[in-house]
Amino acid sequence: MKAVLGDIVIAEAPKEDLITIEGNYYFPPSSVNSEYLVVSATPYTCPWKGECQYFSVKDGETLLQDRAFSYPNPYPTSFDRVGKDYSNYVAFWKEVKVTE
Repeated sequence: MKAVLGDIVIAEAPKEDLITIEGNYYFPPSSVNSEYLVVSATPYTCPWKGECQYFSVKDGETLLQDRAFSYPNPYPTSFDRVGKDYSNYVAFWKEVKVTE
């Protein structure tokens, strides 16, 4: 599976290494090309996953605000619901497309 923005591959990993949560594919941290991500100050706390870290995605000179997100320290109780530890896994949305 790949997370792509145009012709840029932001993340790539075998499908079995990804975690699906609420319809989003989360990529393992080691599979993400962090050079395309910039930490965002946008705050959000999920009631069952915990505090979210958003990232903006670089598209050349353009910075696409909050197109990636992760849970660095999810609530331990969420691991039972998800089925495994997904700390620091990264999901994408909007212009960043996840494909097989």
